[in-house]
Amino acid sequence: MTGMGIILSILIGALAGWIAEQIMKADHGLLTNILLGIGGAIVLNFLLGLIGVGLGGIVGQLIVAIAGACLLIWAYRMIRS
Repeated sequence: MTGMGIILSILIGALAGWIAEQIMKADHGLLTNILLGIGGAIVLNFLLGLIGVGLGGIVGQLIVAIAGACLLIWAYRMIRS
């Protein structure tokens, strides 16, 4: 989450993780939501950076974090099954 402070990154990560949890119908705790949101943002920002696409601002990063967290939940389910 380029250019954002640590507190804002955690808040966006928590919100993104919670939204991804609702979308994917998963059941996680607050810490897992924060980690999924931040991890999802990092992973998807990296992948988007490889193809030259970037979303800026709080709303753009929230969208990237939600999509990345959903991707991580999906990958975890695929590995687990």
